[in-house]
Amino acid sequence: MEGPALSNRPVIGITGNFGLKGCELSEAYYQAVLRAGGVPVVLPPYEFKGGDVPCELLQRVDALLLSGGADVNPLLTGEEPLPQLHGVCPERDEQELWLVREAYHRQMPILGICRGIQVLALALGGKVYQDIYAGQQGPRTLLKHSQDMRRDAVSHTIKIAEDSLLHSMTGCGQMAVNSFHHQAVSDAGPLLRAVAHSADGLIEAVESTEMKPIVGVQWHPESFFAHSDKPEMQAPFEWLVQEAALYGKARRFHARHITLDSHCDTPMSFGDTQEEVNRMFTTRTDRVLVDLPKMTDGGLDSTIMVAYIPQGERTPEGNASALRLAEKKLSQVKALTEAYPQWLGLAATPDDIARLKAEGRKAIMRGIENGYAIGRDLSLIDHFRKEGVVYMTLCHNGDNDICDSARGNAEHGGLSAFGREVVKRMNSVGMMVDLSHAAESSFYDALEQSVVPIVCSHSSARALCDHPRNLTDEQMRALAGKGGVAQVTLYHGFLRREGEATLMDALQHLHHMIEVMGPEHVGIGTDFDGDGGVRGLKDASELIGLTRELLRRRYSEEDLEGIWGGNFLRVMRQVQEAARHEFII
Repeated sequence: MEGPALSNRPVIGITGNFGLKGCELSEAYYQAVLRAGGVPVVLPPYEFKGGDVPCELLQRVDALLLSGGADVNPLLTGEEPLPQLHGVCPERDEQELWLVREAYHRQMPILGICRGIQVLALALGGKVYQDIYAGQQGPRTLLKHSQDMRRDAVSHTIKIAEDSLLHSMTGCGQMAVNSFHHQAVSDAGPLLRAVAHSADGLIEAVESTEMKPIVGVQWHPESFFAHSDKPEMQAPFEWLVQEAALYGKARRFHARHITLDSHCDTPMSFGDTQEEVNRMFTTRTDRVLVDLPKMTDGGLDSTIMVAYIPQGERTPEGNASALRLAEKKLSQVKALTEAYPQWLGLAATPDDIARLKAEGRKAIMRGIENGYAIGRDLSLIDHFRKEGVVYMTLCHNGDNDICDSARGNAEHGGLSAFGREVVKRMNSVGMMVDLSHAAESSFYDALEQSVVPIVCSHSSARALCDHPRNLTDEQMRALAGKGGVAQVTLYHGFLRREGEATLMDALQHLHHMIEVMGPEHVGIGTDFDGDGGVRGLKDASELIGLTRELLRRRYSEEDLEGIWGGNFLRVMRQVQEAARHEFII
């Protein structure tokens, strides 16, 4: 019984200290993890030289616990050492800074203790006092933070912010803690916020500003693990193990199932040269929200990159310009996949995606956003489908020759006569009809005209955010009644009208759409690189966090499989199989 039971428990990687005999670790750390239900594994310190070993370490654990220990070498963060600096540990410093940054990208839960909170801050753009008594902190009266007393005895109190995760997990607004440090976080930086302070104003705890499972504390809660009368000290370990369990479950889901983002505008950011496109997509960069490293970190297997065509003049010259832009962007996507066949593959069918996932490669599909790309030439639908385009959004922001837009002037009263021919032609060649951006009149006309299900590749719920781009409950019911799917989008203005949209808003829209349509008719279309992205879901690397939150809300694996692409690919397969003509893709 021990083996299977153990295998279901999350693995917590604890960074080891370095002493005279090499790796050292206080028993209290791993006993606290065991008591919380986790499996502790010590990550030994060694001189960091990159390579595969650190990546393998993170692949094999579900969370990081950064233990206490020596000072961090200030030279690593661009500061000269003060006389008050104590001993540093080069075997730990570079390794742990790298581990934190990489775990951060992967959305892995992290708990930092004492030195650990300082490593968190330094790794994520914050700063640390080399010595709190050296005058760096300004003219303030300090408590004695380094004391010769038992580590299971309290020495001072801290105040915890009511709106913090730490307050939620401990149930405390004020707490008595121990104190064994002469350094402290001076600036939490842009990715963390201070959520607890001692009476002298020093930062005693930090947590993520980006809704990531990251907490750092300056005291040593593990020293109290044996004291049942101090449950607030065990709370951080219980939280870490619970988050690790969710993260591990999410990671296993992504390993087993196809995940698809049905709409991203990354080609909008492509430069003119293919070399620039290739370099930008295969390296982690702030220029785009979807690139190969971010897809890997977020567990995203496939994405539909669209050639976005802004609505312009509906003249021969305007139509020709739109066609050239569409051809250029679609060609750049294809060339990108051909340049890196070991990592990427161009997909045009659901089977292509399944094959590429089995081969360990990311699948890139192509779509067209705005039927303006075809002007009034129906033969271009045949051309683009032969090229592998899987869907076309009939319009964008503005009426075109096909239909009225949600942001248009109701020129046609729905689909034009030409638009009805477009829908029929798309049906005949196996190209999905996408009604995101369309007016309600166009939506219902297309739903009636199409002989196969239609999709809304990136639309949210109007009942929660009254925007004409969103779908009413009536539209969603009609769409589901015809077998179609609607993909929740992460565009902030479609999630809420006022204030900052976050991951929680996206979850509310998703839940509402599932209640209205059923889980088999809903999915995810981020609109990344087309102004999509909200706090907690800012880029492709954070998508596994959405899985984590859905698991927290006890969505079934079957529901998740549909939401993460199964529903959309089911419709794609149905549309393609119903096509009356056979095309070579």
